[in-house]
Amino acid sequence: MLDLDTLRVEAIVRHIDQVHGVTVASEIGRVFASATGANELVSIDASTNRVTKRTSTGAFPDGVAFDRDHKLVVVSNKDVGTLTFVNASTGKRVRTLALGHEVGNVVYDQATRLIYAAMRPSDQLVAIDPITKTITTRIRLANCDGAHGVYIDSVHQRAFVACELNRTLVIVDLAHRTVTGRFTVGAAPDVLAFDPEPGRLYVASESGTVTTFDTSGLTTTKLGDQRVAPSAHSVSVDPATHRVFLPLEDVRGHPVLRIMRPSI
Repeated sequence: MLDLDTLRVEAIVRHIDQVHGVTVASEIGRVFASATGANELVSIDASTNRVTKRTSTGAFPDGVAFDRDHKLVVVSNKDVGTLTFVNASTGKRVRTLALGHEVGNVVYDQATRLIYAAMRPSDQLVAIDPITKTITTRIRLANCDGAHGVYIDSVHQRAFVACELNRTLVIVDLAHRTVTGRFTVGAAPDVLAFDPEPGRLYVASESGTVTTFDTSGLTTTKLGDQRVAPSAHSVSVDPATHRVFLPLEDVRGHPVLRIMRPSI
């Protein structure tokens, strides 16, 4: 756990095997992490930094989303193409939903109260009703090969989907269910992060390149690519300071956190 004011490590939560996805549920004082090595979702008490629950998922749990309206945690199980729904308060698994052969990241859109996930094949963005836990919409992603990373712009009702195999970011009009734009990004794009005040979208890739976009208007403009380090595929943003955080698993044998401060 990192103090954003001092940039010092406050606490270390141990015995979580290969963390991939993390989300914070501040409303209930919990942090949730997907432990890929153990095929489980780990619930952590945010006040004590202690593990309170371990919940079995499908193979290779990856993305994690928190539905604050229905108090659900949703985990995308990459290798088996399923979503695991977990009661956020109790840690009890409530349902598993099959999507396809493989599933990418998962997000919750509070504006529409829908869950979105990328899946393949064929490459699609699907919307799921968290109450019925069924698919309500399927949007085919033209010229996307390997749909994986997802970010939902709730205000403009558009989605950004990173396509791993052809290093492409596609933009989706959710109301009309069509792809409206596409851009080249770093090889093997993975996680997307958004800074709302300047409207900056960041796409991190396994190849170590971070691509920045200006999405402040109704159009999207690519600002550029920046080489960070190999496997810099996770990214998050602090909207208060606009700092961009890139955790790296191994730099000369040690985990390192790279921090960027963009000029806005």
